[in-house]
Amino acid sequence: MITAGSVETRASWTAALAALAILSVTYGAPLVLVVALKPIAGDLDTPRSIPALASSLAYFGTGLGGIPMGWVAERVGMRRVVVFGALCVAAGMLVSTQGGVWGLYVGHGLLIGLLGNGSFNAPMMTYVTRWFDRRRGTALALITSGQYIAGAVWPTVFERGIEHFGWRWTMLGFGALEVLLVLPVALLFLSPPPPAPAAGSYGAGPLPGRRVLGWPPNLVLGLMSLAVFLCCVPMALPAAHLVSFCTDLGFSAAHGAAMLSVLLACAFVSRQFWGWIADRIGGLRSVLIGSTFQAVALACFLATQDEIGLFTVAAAFGLGFSGIVPAYVLGVRELFPASEAGWRVPVLLFFGLAGMAVGGWMGGAIYDHFGNYAPAFVAGVAFNVVNLVVVGTLVARRRPLWPRRADRVLVGA
Repeated sequence: MITAGSVETRASWTAALAALAILSVTYGAPLVLVVALKPIAGDLDTPRSIPALASSLAYFGTGLGGIPMGWVAERVGMRRVVVFGALCVAAGMLVSTQGGVWGLYVGHGLLIGLLGNGSFNAPMMTYVTRWFDRRRGTALALITSGQYIAGAVWPTVFERGIEHFGWRWTMLGFGALEVLLVLPVALLFLSPPPPAPAAGSYGAGPLPGRRVLGWPPNLVLGLMSLAVFLCCVPMALPAAHLVSFCTDLGFSAAHGAAMLSVLLACAFVSRQFWGWIADRIGGLRSVLIGSTFQAVALACFLATQDEIGLFTVAAAFGLGFSGIVPAYVLGVRELFPASEAGWRVPVLLFFGLAGMAVGGWMGGAIYDHFGNYAPAFVAGVAFNVVNLVVVGTLVARRRPLWPRRADRVLVGA
């Protein structure tokens, strides 16, 4: 069964799978620091907030870099931007092993974040959405699952590498793998996307210049950006500190890394379900449901300290939060014209990654002040509650601005 006028073809799924493979590798870059947080702090004789800040700079740089790199990708093509980003990630790993604290900051903030993963995250999402109009939510769920494939695979690899070779050699080894794995996929499979649908056609989104939810378009984008920031601050707490949290409770680093892998593996599986849901109920409603799940699961970390309970809560957290960020991107594509996606999506994702950066740093800073992670989780729940208020306001004003199924013309049925 074919939808007349659709841009979706087999090439669309080839592009999506190539993007998934690339992101599954490059999303592993910041995770070396997550797994090695305590060894790096001990080796450099610094509090944990120092390497936690380097991790936060990587997330912040990724979000900030997505804005200019998205503009560049629109002009020179996704393939060249990805090649450049892979080389920068490898260089960032090298720099991070040199020069102590400032090496970590420059390597992760500038090279791995701003120029490296900034070339992948937002530009890749915008690139893939141009290949889809009917199953855009499903495609976004698929490619952003690269983060969870990376989280399921790399922490255990890094933990063993750090144990046998140290964190510096582990970083260098990953930098080499980044180049060897990402460049061939980019050169072979990242083809230019099809032309954008004409304004007013299915998949093109609303016409430029119209009000959004009855408000000026930039006000709505500002509220969505605030909402994604507020939900990504608590989202970062388990992602950045789960391994250290587990070792503080008396479990081994290997168990903590395994717990992080379980969290992200569950997130990968459930993200496909959330993509299917988002294609049917819309991006903003999916965000509201996912954020509610996240708040409940985060609160459960405060009430659980045994190993089985923590594995269960980690799995539940992964199942709940995984569909939130792609649903925000889908919301942008639903509410705003396709011609504006090249800058609106990166701006939204910048605030999301800024939230991840603040959350990762905040967890370390609160731990250094109080000596445990409980106050950090309380703060995370508070951020999440405010997020629900903002998203709930947007959902309350939502109207079915764009028919999702009714205007399709089916041929060959």
